[in-house]
Amino acid sequence: MAGGVKRRSYRSDVRAARAAETRDTVLLAARELFTDEGYSVPISRIAERAGVALDTVYASVGRKPDVVLAVIDMVLGDSDRPIPAEQREYVQRIRAAATAREKIEIYAASLAHLLPATAPLQEALREAGQTDAGCADGWAALDERRARNMLLFAQDLRGTGELRADLDDQAVADVVWSMNSAEYFTVLARRGWSPDRFGRHLADAWTRVLLDPAVWAGDGSVESPA
Repeated sequence: MAGGVKRRSYRSDVRAARAAETRDTVLLAARELFTDEGYSVPISRIAERAGVALDTVYASVGRKPDVVLAVIDMVLGDSDRPIPAEQREYVQRIRAAATAREKIEIYAASLAHLLPATAPLQEALREAGQTDAGCADGWAALDERRARNMLLFAQDLRGTGELRADLDDQAVADVVWSMNSAEYFTVLARRGWSPDRFGRHLADAWTRVLLDPAVWAGDGSVESPA
């Protein structure tokens, strides 16, 4: 009996490992195609690139909105697999930073690096949601998750003692949430703003708007983002 349990456990572990490997292969193919060709790539192309059946993509990852969300998490985590927010390298650096200004500068620079890759996918998912309920649900879930994460960021900033006393954590989170969006990045990109300029703008604006002026006013270290 014990031997039978061990054999079943072994077979289960092997199946789980193979399923994880298949999922990784599908997501790598999806990231390559989305990066090269954009959101319009059909799931059948992803299956072909991954060397699996179309149904395998659906079984291992889900439908197209699920694939997009997983790819976004791969890019945000700079990994070959989707990475939860708390495990991402830039998030860990933000939390380790001692001052609010350092935290803001790290986050703004990270967004300048990440949004050129993630914003087109997010915007495409939002636009597709106008006619596709699954895409609408996926975009709403992503948007709400971003809001929750920004509240955690606001609480982290609060812990430094450098935030304005007249702004509560929700107000701080909402300001950051509104400006780290794909829509905001895309609008300024259309005006010719480079990612680096966008990042400097975020750091400058958040420092001036969110932090106690005593932290930065008059020290000459807040510069124009132009």
